[in-house]
Amino acid sequence: MTTETRHEIPPIIITRVFDAPVDLFYKVWTEPEHIAKWWGPEGFDTRVEEYDFQVGGRSKFVMTGPDGTEYPVTGRFIEIVENEKVVSTDEFGEEYKEMAKKMGVEIPQIDTITALFEEVEGKTKLTLTMTYPSQHDRDLHKNMHVVEGWNSSFDCLDKHLATLAE
Repeated sequence: MTTETRHEIPPIIITRVFDAPVDLFYKVWTEPEHIAKWWGPEGFDTRVEEYDFQVGGRSKFVMTGPDGTEYPVTGRFIEIVENEKVVSTDEFGEEYKEMAKKMGVEIPQIDTITALFEEVEGKTKLTLTMTYPSQHDRDLHKNMHVVEGWNSSFDCLDKHLATLAE
């Protein structure tokens, strides 16, 4: 029998370039009043219920889908380097587990998200890397359409950034 280690499980990586300088992008990525305006897929509303942006601090976002279903996600900040990197966990708490159970869906336990910000010709290149404790958790998250969800959130983020440039 072999034991999986975190490094054997391929991460999910999404890369995108945004038309904003790194300092503005970082602000929009890390300040709750901005997060509430772009977080979550198109058609979802997000409320930030908890946000302690410091290493060890916690966050709780509740996304509300078009049908009124709430998707609460909590996390903890692991590493923060201003304008360069934010590492946090993405945890599916008891509320989310209860909702998933009612829907007959299994959800992953936890993943770690590393957001790297790189300036490229006055724009920001974001590299979002999600790592998992097991292949099973990775597969569950991928089957929840995490890549499509993030890309839709990034479309919302693009729109929000455009309003700030006006």
